[in-house]
Amino acid sequence: MHAVVARATLHDFEGGRQFLRDQVIPRVSQAPGFVAAYWVRVAEDRGASMLLFESEEAARAVADQIPRQQDGVTTVESIEVGEVVERA
Repeated sequence: MHAVVARATLHDFEGGRQFLRDQVIPRVSQAPGFVAAYWVRVAEDRGASMLLFESEEAARAVADQIPRQQDGVTTVESIEVGEVVERA
C-alpha cells in the first residue's frame, strides 16, 4: 500500500471544504486502487491530507493530478508519495 501525503496553506477554509466535498472527494474515491483518505486541519491556515492506495502506481497517478492552486482557497505546498509500512 502507498500513500499520497500533501500539505497545504488554507486561504479560505469554508471555500476549501466545499471544493473538497464537491470535487476532490468524488474524484479521489473513484480513482483506481483507492483505499481511504483523510484531510486534517492542523492549524488555522494549514491542512494536511493522506490518501491511501493499493499500489505505488495508483498513488503516483493521483499525486500527478493534484493542482498546486485551487481557486484561491488553498495552495498545496508539498506532495509526497511513500510506502505505508504499518497500519492499525
